[in-house]
Amino acid sequence: MILSVSGVVLLGVIVFLFFRKDGLKLSHAVVCSLFGFYLAGTAAAPSIEAGGASLANLLGGITL
Repeated sequence: MILSVSGVVLLGVIVFLFFRKDGLKLSHAVVCSLFGFYLAGTAAAPSIEAGGASLANLLGGITL
């Protein structure tokens, strides 16, 4: 649950920055949000979530 909340916040910040700096139109942001919302209800959602968790584990294991 913590990973998904932080992931949503991170992606929300990225979308906001694209909206403010790179000319992302509000309609594009709405379409992307709806796509993500409906994608979460499909059979592909567990695979996407597992891939995100794997990526988070990979990035978390990097030491500088």
